[in-house]
Amino acid sequence: MARIKLDEVDKVIKNRYAAVIVAAKRARHINAERISKLELLPESDEIDIDPRKVTTRAIEELIEGKIKIER
Repeated sequence: MARIKLDEVDKVIKNRYAAVIVAAKRARHINAERISKLELLPESDEIDIDPRKVTTRAIEELIEGKIKIER
């Protein structure tokens, strides 16, 4: 289980509430991408799905600077 330190999030966005909103929006986007990939594939095909939770992925992307934050 990945442990995310709040200090790392605070370095990117000073307001934790804003960080939660940004991460939640990204998590919804990741989940929508995952669902659309699953719907497009025939049942016989397999897809490589990231085993991490979408919220964890979203927060990690936020910390790594992969998410553009508009203010």
